[in-house]
Amino acid sequence: MKLTITPPLKPSHWMAATDLADRATLPLKGDHAVDVVIIGGGFVGLWTAITIKEQEPDARVMVLEQHVCGGGASGRNGGFVMSWWPKIGTLRGFCNEEQALFLGNSAEYAITELGEFCERHRIDAHFQQSGWLWTATTPQHVDTWNGTLAACERLGVHPFERLDAREVARRTGSAVHLAGVFERSNATVQPALLVEGMRRVALASGVEIHEGTGVTDVEPGQPALVKTPQANIRARSVVLAVNAWAAAMPALARLIVPVNSSIVATEAIPQHLAQIGWTGGESITDSQLMVDYYRTTRDGRIAFGKGTGALSFGSKIGDVFSEDAQSLALTEADLRRTYPMLGNARIAAQWSGPIDRTYDSLPVFGRLSGQDNIHYGIGWSGNGVGPSRLGGRILASLTLGRKDAWSTCPLVERNCRTFPPEPIRYWGGSLVRNAVMRKERSELAGHTPSVMDLFLARFAPAGLEDKV
Repeated sequence: MKLTITPPLKPSHWMAATDLADRATLPLKGDHAVDVVIIGGGFVGLWTAITIKEQEPDARVMVLEQHVCGGGASGRNGGFVMSWWPKIGTLRGFCNEEQALFLGNSAEYAITELGEFCERHRIDAHFQQSGWLWTATTPQHVDTWNGTLAACERLGVHPFERLDAREVARRTGSAVHLAGVFERSNATVQPALLVEGMRRVALASGVEIHEGTGVTDVEPGQPALVKTPQANIRARSVVLAVNAWAAAMPALARLIVPVNSSIVATEAIPQHLAQIGWTGGESITDSQLMVDYYRTTRDGRIAFGKGTGALSFGSKIGDVFSEDAQSLALTEADLRRTYPMLGNARIAAQWSGPIDRTYDSLPVFGRLSGQDNIHYGIGWSGNGVGPSRLGGRILASLTLGRKDAWSTCPLVERNCRTFPPEPIRYWGGSLVRNAVMRKERSELAGHTPSVMDLFLARFAPAGLEDKV
């Protein structure tokens, strides 16, 4: 299985605040024999390594990262730590009630657990558990969460609280919000600082981390042979934790498609935030398929993101996932539309990143091409900060050959709707994306979308939340 080493992405605002680049470990050289090689030094890879060392302290575990830990999606996302309750309807599509409750409750608990992890290991990742607002910014989006709330009620759980227009506008500081629901358990973090802390914990536990060590080939076998430009590693087990980069692997390419998400961060404007009343620290998303997601930071900035859905031909991880001008312009325009009272508040940082989107926006785990000692966990779909903790447990159990609630959960080896090959993937996906963009622009302007745009938009993958 050939892999491609790609150029580093432009550092995000979050990454620039860390010492990750300055403290990068040396590239691996020579021949080695280890128990587990984990390819990818983001949230999933680090959680997997930490969990394996917790369960098998004597195992030799090695993480290989082509650039620096956090240099991919983990260090450039919005820092939303969310549950899977917004996806409970999708979970019920392939889980029974007991399984859905297990995954829903586990994902919710992972949020609090992350805060405890940071406190225990003295990681100042700006963890703030102030809840999440799921809002409507057009009349068409009001009550689209009803199906999700009903599905939760049927399971006997009540994670959401309904808010009227006045209350949601007060909490968000913007009258564009017409209604919403509030999930109290959710949190925010500075994601790159979280990676930095996790990396420190992993190293202290005995995990070997080699940055600047891109993998070029994985040859199946017992043991598997992992090749880099300067090293050969024979490993009893291999874990692929490469996020959107998995789309370059033919065996995984049809499970995911990398799509753009872009973020703009304002200069520090704490007085503006106080004036508009957005002081509670809540994270916010609207109900567009090309979702707007936004939160405040400890130093009084707004970090405003948009899932623009921009694609690259062949799913190549390049400029569209590093700093895409068109996507960033769309993102800033939505920031200005949502908070027009900010006036000329300066954009201090902007960047783009890749999301490894599955059709239903939930991850999938399995064995690569039926190999019992090569496992993957991909498809985080823009919600990996919290659920990656569960992913680490799933991958650790699979890697160690344990039969437990994690290795046997319904996310493992599940049947997923797949994406078409190129060139249909790019051209067809772009056609659907443009239809979604026109549809949502029409709705925001108070107009009725065209019949054709409504039809084409139906072929778009599911979003961050289930909607009716």
